[in-house]
Amino acid sequence: MADTKREIERKYESDDAALPDLTRVRGVASVRDRGVTHLDATYHDTADLRLAASSVTLRRRTGGADAGWHLKFPVAPGVRDEIRAPLSDTLPDELAALIRSRVRDRDVRPVVRLRSDRAVRHLLDDQDRLLAEVSVDTVHAERLTGEGGEARWTEIEVELADDGDPDFLDKVEKRLRKAGVRPSASASKLARALAETDPESESASKSSAHEGAPGTPPATAPEAAPRHKHRPRPDGTPVTAGDHVLAYVRAQHDALVELDPAVRQDVPDAVHRMRVATRRLRSTFRSFRSVLDRTVTDPVSADLKWLATELGADRDQEVLAERLTQALGRLPADQVNGPVAERLAAWSEARHHGAHHQLLAVLDSRRHLRLLDTLDALLADPPLRKKAAARPDKVVAKAVAKDFGKLSRLVEHALELPPGTERDTALHEARKKTKRTRYAAETAAPALGGPAEEAVRDMKALQGLLGDHQDSVMARRTLRELAAVAHAAGESDFTYGVLHAGEAHRARVAEEALPEAWRSISREFPF
Repeated sequence: MADTKREIERKYESDDAALPDLTRVRGVASVRDRGVTHLDATYHDTADLRLAASSVTLRRRTGGADAGWHLKFPVAPGVRDEIRAPLSDTLPDELAALIRSRVRDRDVRPVVRLRSDRAVRHLLDDQDRLLAEVSVDTVHAERLTGEGGEARWTEIEVELADDGDPDFLDKVEKRLRKAGVRPSASASKLARALAETDPESESASKSSAHEGAPGTPPATAPEAAPRHKHRPRPDGTPVTAGDHVLAYVRAQHDALVELDPAVRQDVPDAVHRMRVATRRLRSTFRSFRSVLDRTVTDPVSADLKWLATELGADRDQEVLAERLTQALGRLPADQVNGPVAERLAAWSEARHHGAHHQLLAVLDSRRHLRLLDTLDALLADPPLRKKAAARPDKVVAKAVAKDFGKLSRLVEHALELPPGTERDTALHEARKKTKRTRYAAETAAPALGGPAEEAVRDMKALQGLLGDHQDSVMARRTLRELAAVAHAAGESDFTYGVLHAGEAHRARVAEEALPEAWRSISREFPF
């Protein structure tokens, strides 16, 4: 069974690799020599180094106290989540699943072997508690692919103790710098090994992040602009309307790939964030059809809709369970009759377990992996139309205004309907269009600044109001189902009725607030 550890560390190099007196670091009472350990690690990746391209490392290591398989995902500079599995001859299935969104159907094979002699010292406080581990690693790197190659170096690594204060590393670094020790130019041993055993490998791994797209590139539309004619500036700053739209698409694509392991591990909110990325992609393809050819993007949108639906089975249940649990917790004790909390918890657990199991199958499915491949290909060779080369202030502003116009008609139609099922449905449609308008404004924000940011804030506020109403609709439906089950089991259904009445009240509050909120938004909307 794999376990996860948050790793916070910094790497340094020095001309002589000697350590200064670290008892002079504030807070350090003593330094304990823990001896020298021999480590032997084989790093695995695809032939085109897809893991290295996304700063993910996978290794099988012997020696030391944590021998086994280690999979590391970047969290922030100097911070990684390390997922460990017991030592075995082959890659454990649970780790293979966590890299699937990145490697797809590529074989994972040994690429680099690192043998290190690690001299370890523990920095302790005045109560003999560990503050950080400082190691001096003498490394021998050997390339296992192509024509091979070797490299040797020495580096210093400072790793914060579990639950330690990250500011402590600043104090250690200050002392090291005074002694002439400098931060390492490489983010990891693997990155340095790849660079020094094959000088071209680092640039190749970077390009593979965008070029490693299997499948057939999107066909050029009759109205498409010449490919690669309009590029962002060398620093990556978007210039044209196409640049801005593609930057937004790439961000959502990256989110889909990067959130996959978190969804598999059932990390809180991961399903929601992946679903939002899916919706943002689909909305962008629809809102910016003047920029990206719809004959290419429409089939992709169909797969994105499928994925969003599959993600929604788990997410909708999660939202409902949290909402109903909180509402139950607010009721006075004399209004809670029967095992309501237990029944709600059992319903939530059963639904979640089934939904999560199904979602794992979806993430491993050929359709999902093909979708990721298709998005890779679309970004590598985007199906740009002529307006993609235009100034963004004209093209993206027009798209936001067009989406807002459609939203206006939906909201005004809903407000004309009497309370009831038909109005609930109309408000739900308005909610979906609000999200689309918001995502279009998010795409426009880097180009248009303040007005687009204001539009995003307006749409978020409206989305919150309409979302609370829709959640109430779904909550009432669930409460009726739970009440029927409780009644059939001979339990009181009184509390379910109380909760149902509370949800009906929340819906009325949202509906009553909507006309004034909409007047304010529509009157001042900047597009």
